[in-house]
Amino acid sequence: MGMGGHAGGLDLGQILSSLQNCPCGREHTTQIEQIIVESGAAVRLGALLCQFHFPKTLLLVADKNTLAAAEGVLQSLDEWGFVVKPQIFDDLRTADMREVELIEALSAEVGGILSVGSGSNNDICRLASARAGKDLCIFATAASMDGFASDAAPITYNNFKHSYPARQPRLLIADTAILAAAPKELKSAGFGDMMGKYIGLADWRVAHLLIGEYYCPRVAALTKQAADRIFALAGRITEQDEEAAAEVFEALVLTGLGMGFTHNSRPASGAEHVVSHFWECKKLEHSLVSDFHGKKVGVATLACMKIYGRLAETKEILPVREQIDWDEVYSAYGEVLSEAVRPLHDPTTTEKITTEKLKEAWPEIRRVIKELPPYEAMRAAFAQAGAAAEKEEIGVDAKLFAQGFRFSPFMRDRLTLLRLLPMLQKDWEELYG
Repeated sequence: MGMGGHAGGLDLGQILSSLQNCPCGREHTTQIEQIIVESGAAVRLGALLCQFHFPKTLLLVADKNTLAAAEGVLQSLDEWGFVVKPQIFDDLRTADMREVELIEALSAEVGGILSVGSGSNNDICRLASARAGKDLCIFATAASMDGFASDAAPITYNNFKHSYPARQPRLLIADTAILAAAPKELKSAGFGDMMGKYIGLADWRVAHLLIGEYYCPRVAALTKQAADRIFALAGRITEQDEEAAAEVFEALVLTGLGMGFTHNSRPASGAEHVVSHFWECKKLEHSLVSDFHGKKVGVATLACMKIYGRLAETKEILPVREQIDWDEVYSAYGEVLSEAVRPLHDPTTTEKITTEKLKEAWPEIRRVIKELPPYEAMRAAFAQAGAAAEKEEIGVDAKLFAQGFRFSPFMRDRLTLLRLLPMLQKDWEELYG
């Protein structure tokens, strides 16, 4: 269960053995049989699928951009005798339940699904393959987001972003030459998505400290190691460099594996992802397509780093008095979206947190926050990586930006430091400054 390709690389067998007898008490497994990251994988795709006994009848799912990027794939499949039924979208920016249902229906006539692309393309295929019980292979075309190896799929349904249990691909294949040639904007988006892991891990630890949520230190360490690698690579992200492209891709895959190992998105996402989902949902209400997932996550991550950093300066905890105007919250979501939000707060996630508990945990929470990379260093790394840092770069206006930080914490039944702010009697805007 290794992988070929370039120096270094992900060794799935080694990762799995490092997680045996994990102190968290859970067994960590994966549905992925093989991860192959190498130069020339596109022209070898047919041979690789045969090697791993992948079904010979395929539903190939891509959009025009990702199919054009994957030069050599169709010819390779043809040469190795695969019968390919194509479903090619124009430009798939949003993963919606309608596309999932379409792929599920189309897959009835084939043995397996081949997703050629990144982000939304893979999300719909991971959920459709789970629902249809079909083998899935992902051929990645850009290291732009972290969902390649995940067992959950963020899908919009009635304009609300839900996370659905999905399936991991049986095979995950990437051609480093294609990853390196991907548009700079997509590579920078992958960097933004990876930097969000620091916030996600901090939020996960805080939830463990305050409400006893399940936490795995070994899986958290895998994500941290992946994020550190990419932080150090900031200056090489946009280069047309196969080694750097492979490093970023493998780091993104590692965080997706972490989600699969814990059956939980905590190892890969925290408040910053939920802010991004909120912006996306509110734009969809007005039939507006959002920018790339990783770009939005990056902008939200930088803002969270500033907010969290200033929150850590708080030394004294006031008596807990969570006063939330729920009518205002539901009004911000609007009639349709609030129907999905209401059931998440009965009871709400902070209900069991007492003043005593918060006071007791606060020194450790401050320590967790202070372990985050400093805001200025992160800001400089974003500039080096060509990653979006400001709301204007992702088409989010001042009102939507503010709504995201104020109201997104109620979009999930999940404790984050942003969700804790009302309890701490802190205003995000004052902290953001």
